Amino acid sequence: MSSYFDYKAANHYTDYPVKEPAELMQFLMNKISGISRTRAKELLSQRMVYVDKEIVTQYNYPLHAGQLVQISKKRHVHILNSRWVRLVYEDAFLLVVEKKQGILTNALPGDRRENVKSILDEYVKRQNKAFSVHTVHRLDKGTSGLLLFAKRRDIQKTFTDNWKDIVTDRRYIAVVQGEMEKDSGTVTSWLNDNKMFVTYSSQEDNGGKFAATHYRTLKRKNGFSLVELKLDTGRKNQIRVHMQDLHHPIVGDFKYGSTLDRYGDCHDAAGRICLHAFRLAFRHPITGELLQFETPYPAEFTRLMA
Repeated sequence: MSSYFDYKAANHYTDYPVKEPAELMQFLMNKISGISRTRAKELLSQRMVYVDKEIVTQYNYPLHAGQLVQISKKRHVHILNSRWVRLVYEDAFLLVVEKKQGILTNALPGDRRENVKSILDEYVKRQNKAFSVHTVHRLDKGTSGLLLFAKRRDIQKTFTDNWKDIVTDRRYIAVVQGEMEKDSGTVTSWLNDNKMFVTYSSQEDNGGKFAATHYRTLKRKNGFSLVELKLDTGRKNQIRVHMQDLHHPIVGDFKYGSTLDRYGDCHDAAGRICLHAFRLAFRHPITGELLQFETPYPAEFTRLMA
């Protein structure tokens, strides 16, 4: 039995049986007389739409004959209310969220401070006390963007064991120091940590892990460059170290080479590390459906490039 549907309040929902394949947004607009596209999006974002008694927020969610779409007559009571985390997508198996910069993905050993996992654990426990979430991948504390969590350990393991087959696209946007010489290219090296847990790069095998980062320069202005980055590998601090290797460190990343802001002093030009995971695409481990998510560039990046 799903934990997301209130069976005792079934009369609080309007039922719409699915008779033929369709995308959810178009189905809603066809079935609900007079509804606008904006209102249909609101129903989804406010978590008021259920498919087979599971909340669905994805506008292009594929429907199949025999399924049941239900619209709640009141807003869903389980709302993720956090200044650190924005819920992007949820189903019975997965959570996709947008993490703000300044918070850890997971707690460090012995650290009781709030982190993304603890926020999501609290959120799912409000639905069912036995629930918890499982981290699929991480972002550094200073990095913002899209994160994926599993609601079951076997789902987490499926991602871990089959990452390259399941995850089809994972991209970042960064503002780097200086104007990039090339429009595109690839950085490769072996990455390892020293005794101070600082990652360093080597063109020869240093006992670490091989890493490859593809970059594309989108814009050059004000002594900065806006760069899109795509990973072949997902190593610790990979993008940060590889941009340092190119002598264009990420703005605000003082650990890996950032030094000056636009005024020439040692203050951060944006008040943060300018790295954001803006795109994530993967095949659902249960349904096989391709899910694609994208978030806008942070306002701090836009201001630097204005």
